[in-house]
This record gives sequence, C-alpha cells and structure tokens, in this order.
Amino acid sequence: MLLLEKYIFYMKKLIIASTSTLHGGNYLEYILPELKKHFSNVSTLLFIPYAQPSGISYDDYTNIAKRAFATIDVKVNGIHEFENPTEAIENAEGIFTGGGNTFLLVTKLFENKVIDTLKKVVENGTPYLGSSAGSNITGLTMQTTNDMPIIYPPSFETLGFLPFNLNPHYLDPDLQSKHMGETRETRIKEYHTLNSSPVLGLREGSWLEVTGKKILLKGNLTARWFRQNEKPIELNPETDLSLLEH
Repeated sequence: MLLLEKYIFYMKKLIIASTSTLHGGNYLEYILPELKKHFSNVSTLLFIPYAQPSGISYDDYTNIAKRAFATIDVKVNGIHEFENPTEAIENAEGIFTGGGNTFLLVTKLFENKVIDTLKKVVENGTPYLGSSAGSNITGLTMQTTNDMPIIYPPSFETLGFLPFNLNPHYLDPDLQSKHMGETRETRIKEYHTLNSSPVLGLREGSWLEVTGKKILLKGNLTARWFRQNEKPIELNPETDLSLLEH
C-alpha cells in the first residue's frame, strides 16, 4: 500500500515495450513507426545499456541501438560515454533503457546514483522508452521479472511510473508441450501470495503508451491482468489501464 501511495501522475510520456525484437525482425523494427512519433522532438537520445543482455559490452549494445534509431534520424549516445551520468540524464532530450537482466540494470542504476534523477526527469516530461528490463523498472517493483538474480540490487523497488507491476515476455501455457514446470501464471500467483500489487502480463509485440494519466495497451494482442485473490482477465488493445482498480 505504501508503494501505491507514492505513485504520482505527472505529464509523463512513455512507451513501455515487452520486447525489443520480434521473431524474424530487426532490433526495434516492429515499433519504429511509433518511436518516430514518440521521439519526434528528439534529435539525440540517451541510451542506458546497463542490463547487458548475454553480457554484451556497453559499446556494442549502444551500437545496436544507434543503428536502429539511425533509420528514423535520431542520434544515440550511451550513458557510459559521459563523465557524469547524472548530468547526462538531466540534459537528455529522450531516454531509452534497453533490455537484458533486470537485477543487473537496477544494481547499476543505484551504483551510478542515477535512479532518482531518472525518475524525476521522466515524471517531468522527458520522453522515455523501455524494453524488457527497461520496462520492468517502470513498475512499482522489479519482483515480477523473469530474469535470474545474478546480482543483488540495493532495493527491488523501482521507478513507479505505473501503479502496478509488469511481466514482459508473458507466455501462455503450451498445451502441446510435455514440460511440467511452472507457467508464468503460476509464478505471478506465487508473487500474489505475499504481495498485493496488480501485475500485467505483456505479450511479445505489445506495449504500453503512457501520456500523463492515461496508460493505453497497444499492439494487436490482449494482455493478461492479475490481481491478488482474483481470476486473471484478458485486456483488449486500447484498454486504458489507468481506469482499472489498482
């Protein structure tokens, strides 16, 4: 409840994507038309590569982002290229936090003392894009990530741009599979045995578009909405999640 009380609406402008890459496509290709509109007033974008998927270097990861955004005429600089990461965030025209390991991402945000600054500038209107781990951190906590805990961050509490948690890359059970392990739904139910915050299961190719108070589900797929002690429901595209009970 305390986390929910801290949630304050400002004139936020975010795209929160489940993934950066759809099967068979190039990096961010499926969502580039939306990003062109989202960053229409941005000439240079600040990229945060701290999540390092597969251990990729900051430079290599930033170069992937640079190639993608070059197709919509936006320049990209990595936050690691700046001597003062706090000033880099404060002066950014727009910010993109890439996917990878959420535990590592949150740890590095704390180590570099930028998590509070990141929260402040986005709440005050700096356009933000997150994918995967970069989306996880927009919720109340990172506790519904799918990632392995390869490092222990100082806190699981994250940016709180949304009044709920996310589970990006949400997968439905494969009825043809012989695998008998836990499903994503089972893991979210486990979360709800100890936590009351709602959780949105965001499928691949879906994203949230946040403009001020409005939180719209975008893409062609439904998303799965979980509340403690309630049956999960499917949300249709264009649903405004800010109108749901949190």
